[in-house]
Amino acid sequence: MARMYLLDNVINNATGQVEGFAIIKNANVKTNSKGSAYVDMTLVDSGGDINAKLWDYNPEIHGEYSADMIVKVRGTITLWNDYEQLRIDKIRKYNPEKDTLDMSKLVPCAPYDPEFMYDELIKCAEGFYDKELSRLVIHMLESKKDKLLVYPAALKLHHAQRGGLLYHTFSMLNMAKSVCKHYPALDSDLVFAGIMLHDLSKMVELTVGEIGLASNYSAEGQLLGHINMGVAEIALAANELGISDELRMLIQHIVLSHHSTPEFGSPRPPMFPEAEVVATLDMLDARLYEMFDALEGIQNGSFTDRLWALDNRMLYKHGHNE
Repeated sequence: MARMYLLDNVINNATGQVEGFAIIKNANVKTNSKGSAYVDMTLVDSGGDINAKLWDYNPEIHGEYSADMIVKVRGTITLWNDYEQLRIDKIRKYNPEKDTLDMSKLVPCAPYDPEFMYDELIKCAEGFYDKELSRLVIHMLESKKDKLLVYPAALKLHHAQRGGLLYHTFSMLNMAKSVCKHYPALDSDLVFAGIMLHDLSKMVELTVGEIGLASNYSAEGQLLGHINMGVAEIALAANELGISDELRMLIQHIVLSHHSTPEFGSPRPPMFPEAEVVATLDMLDARLYEMFDALEGIQNGSFTDRLWALDNRMLYKHGHNE
């Protein structure tokens, strides 16, 4: 993510101390080498996130903190391994009766209204030539609508924002429409359906609170993963709706292969063209999101740090699109 708005709200230029509101994405009480307790947490607002430490932690003095809490913090920016970190000097929970807060500044959100994106998916599924496939997709989207409107697509990487899962799906769907127009031999219904269903089980894989940010992986997410759970959910829905075995198998394969290789979690590679399109667009959308996010705030003519999610590459900001 880019740099937090909180870090620009400097209240002491001499010390680099900042103050403002943030959301706790995750928080864990740990013990240092001397046996003293501290809280290791990730703070986030709509600008970005930062690792923060509350040293010499005493719950009776500092209070207790957990994921999805809104807090007001005062802290000092430090560097650790060339990355910014926040040493928390003061912290308290948000008080809605006393504090004035603009939530749009606090929660990183998808750039489009979630109801609009959801409606676009439903309209697309309603327009399928294959009405059996249309029934399957609409059934699965409607059964997960409430969560789909708010869930992120990831814990830390691409589209890790409120509504990010829906935004990632919406973005892939828009790209796929152009691809299918260019390659008329593709079965567009299969491509579109595969895109709309490929990540739905991330809503079981991730632990997400009311704010819409992921704090961790669920037990099912750790043990099974969204690909395996997605294949199982499609089987259940197909059985309930009386979907043909052939069609169920094709959609299951698209979901099973959308990470392309075993190295990235798919036990089978894409084995027909529509599956290849879904896997390719999934990677393209994720990588471009990571690139644009990393380049935000970087000056023209400069390089980013090495990015683990992009094969440890450094990115160059050329500025020719401005």
